[in-house]
Amino acid sequence: MYIDILKVLAHHGPLKLTHIMYKANVNCSVLKQYLDFLIQRNLVEEQTFRKKKNKRVVYAVTERGRTVLEYFRKLNSALQITEEANKIPALLY
Repeated sequence: MYIDILKVLAHHGPLKLTHIMYKANVNCSVLKQYLDFLIQRNLVEEQTFRKKKNKRVVYAVTERGRTVLEYFRKLNSALQITEEANKIPALLY
């Protein structure tokens, strides 16, 4: 789920809580816990904008978060290659 949230933020840019909730398909209370975890590890940052009297809070992926996503993509790709390589000998028998 953490990776899904990072992917949503990396792909769509800074988003409000409700938009992340819909795009990552997670309920609000769980999402807040996940975001707190990601913020504590400097993978996501909370940004506050003031528009007239209203305060708008959005969440954005940090550079460190983008790096984690890139490592995850590489790891996932390597694991798929390894998995495919393990299947080939089984097909020969």
